[in-house]
Amino acid sequence: MDRPNHLSVVVDLSPSQWYLCGQPSNAHPLPLAAFLSQLLAFLNAHIACNDENTLSVYGALPGRSALLYSSASAELSELTDPADSNTYRQFKILDSTMMKSMSEQVDALSDLEEESPIGLVGSLTKSLCYINRVTNVSTSSTTTVGSDEPTIRPDPRILIISVSPDEAASYIPVMNSIFSAQKLKVTIDVCKIYGPESVFLQQAAHLTGGSYIFLDRPDALLQYLTMTFLPPPALRQLISVPTQDKVDFRAACFCHKNIVDIGFVCSVCLSIFCQPVPVCSTCRTKFPIKTLQRLNASKPALAPARSTAPVPSPSPANSLPRSQAIGLPRTTSMGNGISASPGRNGASTR
Repeated sequence: MDRPNHLSVVVDLSPSQWYLCGQPSNAHPLPLAAFLSQLLAFLNAHIACNDENTLSVYGALPGRSALLYSSASAELSELTDPADSNTYRQFKILDSTMMKSMSEQVDALSDLEEESPIGLVGSLTKSLCYINRVTNVSTSSTTTVGSDEPTIRPDPRILIISVSPDEAASYIPVMNSIFSAQKLKVTIDVCKIYGPESVFLQQAAHLTGGSYIFLDRPDALLQYLTMTFLPPPALRQLISVPTQDKVDFRAACFCHKNIVDIGFVCSVCLSIFCQPVPVCSTCRTKFPIKTLQRLNASKPALAPARSTAPVPSPSPANSLPRSQAIGLPRTTSMGNGISASPGRNGASTR
């Protein structure tokens, strides 16, 4: 019997980054409306692969995270629209729930000139908590007396769809989430659509046995999702999927939260610093003076720091909600509005 799969999707919903991603000046722009239509097609394909497959979708919004859809809550929901004989009910529930939740969350954002950091860590930890609850329920049900067939534990995995750059201050929470995913045997996949390469997400995919892909053609998103992230990890061993050519293992220092090429590590608690310090700020260990003098003498010259000023959020139109101002469609239905992907054979990596 095929083993069911649980997929938790973390969607980066930064208004400013999606505004930049959909600009016509890009080589292959991907507006938010086109992204959502291709994402819904991928999520529907995951549900259609197995009747017992489950799904949860979390939105990483500026400064917070929110649950957009879950299979558990969808079973209790009722549609007010008339029944359509040409539409599968589960697809209709998924499409309408996703679009309604996403519009509400985006419209609830405040119109600030500077956008808060994306709540990626909150979405990731909530996904892990949801997976832990689902797997524990499945495990406990296997020992239930009187059951004809034991319930098979679903194979959990997380897919992160990112358009925002790394936030150095979130290095420690991200690494803690990665270690928790390793303990739960959860695979983390990363689909980088726009922006610079993500150091932290590369490490997350590498340490959990997942795939990290930077899209050369964002407008062909559906093809990347279907060919790379739709097969479960157990099936990927039998097919050829894109892999990482190299992994950036740089870390962020504990003192200034900057990503460093060369760091100084405390021998007691393994805290990382960008320059020698007399006392560890984490465990309060004092280092010998001679060691500090030797490290200062061999310390390389520091490069000038790059500006990390936040990108201003695009100001929406006065009479439009924020969801419509950044291109979020108001309604959607299965089979309508799915943008065709350019004809390409296979998915490529960068």
